[in-house]
Amino acid sequence: METDAYIGLGSNIGDRELNLLRAVAEVGRLPESRVTALSSFYETSPVGMVHQDPFYNAVLRLTTQLDAVSLLVHLLRIEDSVFKRVRTIHQGPRSMDLDLLLYGDRVITEECLVIPHPHLEERRFVLQPLCEIAPDLQHPLTGKTIHELLALLKSDETVVKV
Repeated sequence: METDAYIGLGSNIGDRELNLLRAVAEVGRLPESRVTALSSFYETSPVGMVHQDPFYNAVLRLTTQLDAVSLLVHLLRIEDSVFKRVRTIHQGPRSMDLDLLLYGDRVITEECLVIPHPHLEERRFVLQPLCEIAPDLQHPLTGKTIHELLALLKSDETVVKV
């Protein structure tokens, strides 16, 4: 059975635009999966206490037959093997961050995976590109649409379409 999964992409090391394009291509090659929507790219201010360069962010929709945990394993493999991601600083700089934001209308709480992404509602750099491709999509816990969540968000993040 096919499921629509929404994946957040972010990069602030190296050629950020090229990194996002390469990540879209890599995700598009996953087995039993195809990219069915891609937001614009946005330059965004970093979130958290770590001083670092701005990010490029986007969100894609992946129609897939992979289960959520298998999809996460593939995303982590792309981060590690393709982008050589090193996790030394929590929320620190990275060449690629792939976050599984939503997996259909499922609510998943496992040791390795929480869906919907626990910070989805708090992050303009996720909600704005997600709203571009799926404004009427409902958050499985709150019942609010992505458009409604974005309108309710109080944040000082800078998010600019590039």
